[in-house]
Amino acid sequence: MSLSNILTPSIEKAIQTLFDVTIDKIEFQATRKEFEGDITMVIFPLLKVVKSNPVELGNKIGNYLVENVAEVARFNVVSGFLNIVIADQYYLNFFNGIKDVNQYGFVTPSANDKAVMVEYSSPNTNKPLHLGHVRNNLLGYSVAEILKASGKKVYKTQIINDRGIHICKSMLAWQKFGNGETPESTGLKGDKLVGNYYVAFDKAYKDEINQLISQGKTEEEAKKQAPIILEAQKMLLDWESGKPEIIELWKKMNQWVYDGFGTTYKNLGVDFDSYYYESNTYLLGKDVVQVGLDKGIFEKDPDGSVWIDLTDEGLDRKIVLRSDGTAVYMTQDIGTAIQRVKDMPDVGGMVYTVGNEQDYHFKVLFLILKKLGFDWASNLFHLSYGMVDLPSGKMKSREGTVVDADDLMNEMTGTAQKISEDLGKLDGYSADEKAKLFNTIGLGALKYYILKVDPKKRILFNPEESVDFAGNTGPFIQYTYARIQSILRKADFDLNVISSVVEMHEKEKELIKQLELFPEVIQNAANNHSPALIANYTYDLVREYNSFYQAVSILGEIDLAKKTFRVQLSKKVADVIADSFSLLGINVPERM
Repeated sequence: MSLSNILTPSIEKAIQTLFDVTIDKIEFQATRKEFEGDITMVIFPLLKVVKSNPVELGNKIGNYLVENVAEVARFNVVSGFLNIVIADQYYLNFFNGIKDVNQYGFVTPSANDKAVMVEYSSPNTNKPLHLGHVRNNLLGYSVAEILKASGKKVYKTQIINDRGIHICKSMLAWQKFGNGETPESTGLKGDKLVGNYYVAFDKAYKDEINQLISQGKTEEEAKKQAPIILEAQKMLLDWESGKPEIIELWKKMNQWVYDGFGTTYKNLGVDFDSYYYESNTYLLGKDVVQVGLDKGIFEKDPDGSVWIDLTDEGLDRKIVLRSDGTAVYMTQDIGTAIQRVKDMPDVGGMVYTVGNEQDYHFKVLFLILKKLGFDWASNLFHLSYGMVDLPSGKMKSREGTVVDADDLMNEMTGTAQKISEDLGKLDGYSADEKAKLFNTIGLGALKYYILKVDPKKRILFNPEESVDFAGNTGPFIQYTYARIQSILRKADFDLNVISSVVEMHEKEKELIKQLELFPEVIQNAANNHSPALIANYTYDLVREYNSFYQAVSILGEIDLAKKTFRVQLSKKVADVIADSFSLLGINVPERM
């Protein structure tokens, strides 16, 4: 139970006893650093019902609390603020209550609770995953883990965009320029091989456009008439009509990509419970549109196209079926959402991890599903996130100027290796241990750098800045965890005893206060779909621990009770670091 919950009934009783009035709400805030206290009650609202001055009011309530509440040791009043000092015994009792709790702060879902489905990644099968996909995957995976820790049942899913003109571009370029090469014959990951042909198509297309312009065509005419784009459009029609050789080529090249994606996901440390494929879902929703027409939710234009008018909601008219009866993305997304609940009937809400350029699309989608009468539609959330920029500017897949996810992870591991070797603390490590450590540090740096930023904000990604052993970085936090593991390895006494220190050092108390916040941080991070709250809490915890580490002797302490308590406290901090980092998908090393 939090301090505010403990103190509120006692303060309400004090006000009733002292002034014979009741108050609707007690307002608390953190005590300012320059004053003594663990929590502060704001006195000013009480002046509306009690005729007195704030200092006198604060002193009367403070004296009542000291006399009647065991947790309150003393107090001071500054202007209209009652700063309350909590007794050491409260913190000691709290710590003894959590020190052996596995995954302290995590909540186990109830069997009958509704589940949340989290969608992320959702790539195209015409190119490898890049830095933008990395942010998407890390956010989606972390939010899924945080929701789980908050007490939700969670399913992780993605929809793979495996059809359309962009897929045909890679297929056609491989047909024209590939000479039958495969991932096996080239030694390339399948997604990289296919991505190369997407770039090759764009190059050939531009060459043809320039040639047509030189023959007197306008740029717009040249873009429409270039032979290679006409061939790609015909290939798409052949795919949609089920032409066997095109379907066979599509399956073969997509499988190359899936195999490549699988390797990247494994290296990145993300996973999925289910997969949806656009080739299976793009017709979903057409039946729902007919139901919506019958209910008057949708309206048909004279040309046969079907729309929904959302102008009364501050949006515009949105097409849900073309005049020729073909589906649009919105139709597909309506159908896919409904299908997911049919597949997993316990799903009561969904989180879509998609960039902020799709903000409007999801406003419309969620509103349509609500109008169609699905009760779970009120529990849909668009985890909208900003772009990831590089010092060199924006990335473009068509031109091959993206930061490849695999290359990025390798670069991060290499940077971690260089910095670790420069620090020169790797004596006694085997080659395998070094490789594992470099990977743990490099990926930890990458993930933390991305996840510590509020999802809505754009990121300027600087790899070298992220692999820094000082400041608000993954390696700094990992190093503190490893330091605590070193202390634990040297502790040659029983840590299973109940702590019984008589007097607590201020730094010990501050550290316990930070630990006390963890369950609330998990819930806030889940409610806000924000891994940044977990990341920055962990950094604050580590800073508090390092301040404690500098201020007190741990293994050098003569008093066994104090020494035991400080090692126990260190261990709990390490446990919370590991647990919070697990919510970010980050591993922690035993040694660094």
